[in-house]
Amino acid sequence: MLRTIRLTLAIVFFALVTLLFLDFTGTLHGWMGWMAKIQFLPALLALNAGVVLLLVALTLLFGRVYCSVICPLGVFQDVISRFAGKRKKNRFRYSPARKWLRYGMLAVFAVTLIAGVRFHAVASLLEPYSSYGRIASSLFAPVYQWGNNLLAYLAERADSYAFYETDVWMKSLPTFIIAALTFVVLIILAWRGGRTYCNTICPVGTVLGFLSGYSLFKPVIDTEKCNGCGLCARNCKASCINSKTHEIDYSRCVACMDCLDKCRQGAITYTRRRHKANAAKISARNQTQCTTTSTGPADDTRRAFLSATAVLATTAALKAQEKKVDGGLAVIEDKKIPARAAAITPPGSLSARNFAQHCTACQLCVAVCPNQVLRPSSDLTRLMQPEMSYERGYCRPECTKCSEVCPAGAIRPITKADKSAIQIGHAVWIKENCICITDKVECGNCARHCPVGAIQMVASDSGNPQSPQIPVVNTERCIGCGACENLCPARPFSAIYVEGHIMHRTV
Repeated sequence: MLRTIRLTLAIVFFALVTLLFLDFTGTLHGWMGWMAKIQFLPALLALNAGVVLLLVALTLLFGRVYCSVICPLGVFQDVISRFAGKRKKNRFRYSPARKWLRYGMLAVFAVTLIAGVRFHAVASLLEPYSSYGRIASSLFAPVYQWGNNLLAYLAERADSYAFYETDVWMKSLPTFIIAALTFVVLIILAWRGGRTYCNTICPVGTVLGFLSGYSLFKPVIDTEKCNGCGLCARNCKASCINSKTHEIDYSRCVACMDCLDKCRQGAITYTRRRHKANAAKISARNQTQCTTTSTGPADDTRRAFLSATAVLATTAALKAQEKKVDGGLAVIEDKKIPARAAAITPPGSLSARNFAQHCTACQLCVAVCPNQVLRPSSDLTRLMQPEMSYERGYCRPECTKCSEVCPAGAIRPITKADKSAIQIGHAVWIKENCICITDKVECGNCARHCPVGAIQMVASDSGNPQSPQIPVVNTERCIGCGACENLCPARPFSAIYVEGHIMHRTV
């Protein structure tokens, strides 16, 4: 019964968290967005003390149920391991804990997390929730969107508007490569060793493993009923059950309850931990039993594992789908990203430093951005962390999706009124690119579409009112939404672009 409950909850959590990254409409977040905010590291970075204390209390009571139910990366490994188990039954074996590796990875994670924004990408690579988020948004989301587009195509032929097409495009090549490598490494580790990643690399698993050693409820082996068959150890995906000494390494046990279901003698029960005096008696009895009943040498075969290495690319290849004017008369050239002195961070992030310190690069905000403005950065100092660019759209003043879904406090919740007054950057006019100068034509597109009226068209020659008009930007009024840059007809570079601000301010 306990295993059935655990499996049911794990499937529900895994499915809904995955849908948070696939739902490009953003409707699911209003109901299930809290599932992202109860993940361990995002809650810690957001200083959400209530969630952190809840997860700690949950671990001290029931063990590492966070790893087996709430963490999407942990459940993903169980899914892979389950498929592998169909080909080979009873495939696991007990292996001693590699504490040097576990605590070494935890030390690297802690140092890079505290050291500053330059090393924050390393911490993001190790964090389990963010790793799964990148896999879901980079690998699963395109497949989901292609399926949606197929349904939209079929619905259109049936004169139905139940579905609508969405653009499928690669937001960042380095992030895609890192997500693909993580995906492959996890499949290999889970296929061969079950929860190898959780118990050797994952820093969250190491922290919760330390706490689970003091948990109130845990699996306990009754040596009077146990016949030493070892079936529990051969089905333990965490490789933490030593059936010969009747011991369980609770720091690695993820409370999956598989051992309870597999034991034919009913010798393993999920119950309260024993007192030290009782534990000493059981230990003495176990030693006697092992001395008298041992029939063969211990098998010390260790499971193989691969450590994840991230390939950090230095350039991004962003190729939008080809757009043509009605009738296919001419091809509109794709816009290129301008060289900005400072990256543009979303409204609500307060500053570039605050954003970099809190962001775990989970890509949830990128997944829900309806305007295709957010994309993972390719800069090594903020690798995989979202930044704003306006080649495919602009940041509409009425949209606050990213601030609503961020679980780590990198983007603070804001209202629509707040957003219209937050200056994240300012527009800069490039004379050499403007068609008013190069082609001697009237345009005014930037001024016409500026939502805050920060751009005005004035005569290029102050002494000649009939001279071509050019845009003038009021930088004190501009909020950096990017409408001017996105809607500028100049190609491949816009004649007006947004320069990011290190510190945001209210105008």
